[in-house]
Amino acid sequence: MKPLSVRRTASCLASLAFLAATPLVHAQYKVVEQDGSVTYTDRPPVASNARISNIGRGGARSTVTDIGLPLELRTAVQRHPVTLYTGAECAPCDAARRLLLRRGIPYSERRVSTEDDAAALDRLVGGRTVPSLMVGAQPLRGLSETDWNAYLDAAGYPRESLLPRGWQAPEPMPVVERSTPTPRAAAPAPAAPPEARPAERAPTPGTIRF
Repeated sequence: MKPLSVRRTASCLASLAFLAATPLVHAQYKVVEQDGSVTYTDRPPVASNARISNIGRGGARSTVTDIGLPLELRTAVQRHPVTLYTGAECAPCDAARRLLLRRGIPYSERRVSTEDDAAALDRLVGGRTVPSLMVGAQPLRGLSETDWNAYLDAAGYPRESLLPRGWQAPEPMPVVERSTPTPRAAAPAPAAPPEARPAERAPTPGTIRF
């Protein structure tokens, strides 16, 4: 029997670990209409002016929409959405984006820029290393082309890019959502002092005063 190559062995082990850790589930979609109404659905929504988010397994949110993607790629996105965690001025993060785009992986990006973001990344992937990747619920800390491709294979992503021409990743978002501070009510303006009444003159003798 021919021994398995190292690369094939790594791929098989990744597949077994990935499939054991992440059972297949159907994705849900969160649709926010222009009037603010929110709808959750298991079916890909019809393209509209609404803001559509792909809700991955375990509640992990992705800003990638699978509308317009071919079936093979859409199925992988629904089951195991890919999220890239990056930092500012990070050359390995640029290499990670190029790897995903070359492979044709639709991904959303989370930017680590605060201590809260770093702490959240630590909880998610077991460290504060950027770039890191989440394939479904499987964390991959640090850039490793061999490991990333093995887990993407196990998740069912095509080896060759099937992305539509001109596809662009959504704008990076913070790891921890920023809460919009409630504007403080303006302090009431101080009341104007009462107008000074003119000094009363003493009545002139012989005049009548009312």
